[in-house]
Amino acid sequence: MNVKFKALASVSAGLLLLGGLTANVVGMGQKAIAQKTQQGDPLRGLRQRDLRAQAPINRIRIVFANRRDATDLQNKANQVAQIVSKEIGMPVDAVIGDETAAVEALRANRADVAFVAGRAALKAEQLAKARMYLAEVRSDYSGGNTYNSVFVVRQDNPLRPKGSAKQTLEQLKGKKMAFTSRTSGSGFIFPISELVGQGLVSGPDRLDSFFGNVTYGDGYSSALQSVLRGQADVAVVSEYALLPPWITAEEGKKLRVLQEVNGVPAHGIVIDDRIPAPMREKLINAFMKMNEPANNQLFRSLYNSQKLVKVDHTRHLGTLRQALQRAKLEP
Repeated sequence: MNVKFKALASVSAGLLLLGGLTANVVGMGQKAIAQKTQQGDPLRGLRQRDLRAQAPINRIRIVFANRRDATDLQNKANQVAQIVSKEIGMPVDAVIGDETAAVEALRANRADVAFVAGRAALKAEQLAKARMYLAEVRSDYSGGNTYNSVFVVRQDNPLRPKGSAKQTLEQLKGKKMAFTSRTSGSGFIFPISELVGQGLVSGPDRLDSFFGNVTYGDGYSSALQSVLRGQADVAVVSEYALLPPWITAEEGKKLRVLQEVNGVPAHGIVIDDRIPAPMREKLINAFMKMNEPANNQLFRSLYNSQKLVKVDHTRHLGTLRQALQRAKLEP
């Protein structure tokens, strides 16, 4: 898998110890495993991970995943790392990267903590036995630490909500559909799960048997723009994508929600299983300090989150796991 960080900078001189968390994440991840397999020792990579896991922990590395609505992320992540470092009494490095690289870093023990979305958290559990302990709460999440996936149409579209979700979504047969991307929870996984659950499609590979045309954007904005420009009849996005900065307030007035699918789990903080329980509790308590007035404005500016809440990994991500299974998709 060819994975690159989109942005990377130092929080301190200690960040140099990250090594493979830069562009080398790929080299120390998938390429290294492939090379070792070719050398006739497919278990060597696993043994090296075990050795790294046994090494004493003298600093913590946190990966903050990129988001389109996050600005000046490195600088803000550095400040969060300083607060966490002070609370746990240990150096903390902050790195910015995409979610795939974050998971790879956790698997290779080149990261200890990551702030990622639900699907990446499930992948981190699968590959690194990491678990989510904290989830964000946002004012634009209707469920607090969960939010809705929404089918969106133009205001002047004749499609209207019907008596049931199935009746409403049946109207989409033959229509032009715009998904956010093939990996998005709210923009693909949950809507596909709903369509499969209502018996309208049999799986993600049979969408053309129901829709007249299917396109995939590179984010919420592109999916919504396709509806605004008449290139698609309907798009699926997160409920908060109907607000700036994804689209303008004027554009938002031209759109409306046709159908909601609730229960999308909020992004949160996963911690690798190699972190001992006492240290894990220190980390959790340190992150909870971001809810305090002295730190909360910084935390809000990071990802537009209001606060962090403790969650049970299995329960919080249960709806996503079910949606993936019903949609016949892998984490």
